[in-house]
Amino acid sequence: MGQLTDASVILRFGYQAMRRAGLPTEEILTKAGVALNQIEVNARTPFSAQYAFWTAAEQVSGDPDIGLHLGEHLPLYRGQVIEHLFVSSGNFGEGLKRALAYQRLISDVLNAELVIEDQRCYITNGNSMNVDNLVNRHFSECFMSGVLRFFKFITEGRFQPIFIDFNFSEGASDNEYFRVYECPVSLGQAETRLYFDPSILDYPLWQAEPELLQLHEQLAVEKLQELARYDLVAEVRRAIGSTLESGETTLETVASQINITPRRLRTQLSEANTSFQQILSDYRCRLAKKLLANTNESVERIVYLTGFSEPSTFYRAFKRWTNETPVEYRKRKQR
Repeated sequence: MGQLTDASVILRFGYQAMRRAGLPTEEILTKAGVALNQIEVNARTPFSAQYAFWTAAEQVSGDPDIGLHLGEHLPLYRGQVIEHLFVSSGNFGEGLKRALAYQRLISDVLNAELVIEDQRCYITNGNSMNVDNLVNRHFSECFMSGVLRFFKFITEGRFQPIFIDFNFSEGASDNEYFRVYECPVSLGQAETRLYFDPSILDYPLWQAEPELLQLHEQLAVEKLQELARYDLVAEVRRAIGSTLESGETTLETVASQINITPRRLRTQLSEANTSFQQILSDYRCRLAKKLLANTNESVERIVYLTGFSEPSTFYRAFKRWTNETPVEYRKRKQR
């Protein structure tokens, strides 16, 4: 997997939580480099953007426990395919196992599994969150609140956490954790874990709709396939970036680089509603615009960097992309 991403719902829930908490949302988002219109776009966001968001949220709010406290204001997780899949199941345990099978639909950093051993039961995210400590802490604390609220809703308040382990060493006070999570919390553990009574796994779900289960499972499978196509396009872009200057950027060279046959690559890109030429053209266009707007590289050098063999070919392509010549575009952007 290439770049880690989150579903758009993560950003939307964070925005709603900030508003409910009475925080200056626009100031935090601006500081984090997030445009307001991004919140309404139904596209995945890079997980790397979490660092800017949590840094801005902590600085603007002045709250070192911002993740824990924002979690208290998260809206209930509703309306997503995983929620439908969960509530269609016969009991809590079945729903949980199905949700874990499709957790990537929420975020690429989730790698949770259910462990049942010796009369104890827990969900662990392992030690897989190889991310900055600040992000790990705030994201984990906030996400834990969302999970607990959803589990309590789905079981009509019956779900109760027994104990929580976090895999970071600095956090809030014991009392503050107990106030928010209603159970003891231990820091500096090897894994982040949520312990609970295994008997809740058999709790029948009042919303269960077995006849809809197959439909929701099919939808979840389709969403995962969409993500796989998203991964492939990102992989093709990276391969294009690494071969562009050599002038050897063809469908065949890129296919070879990502260990797939050219025919298979062509088919899979077609299934993702795009093509190799479209991705290549888009990559060259973005790169050319960036170099013209933000650097003083000569146009001749940019022709080379964008993988064109002739300046005339580059000029024609750029005119087609922007309806301007490279020189006109640079003057307007650098004015």
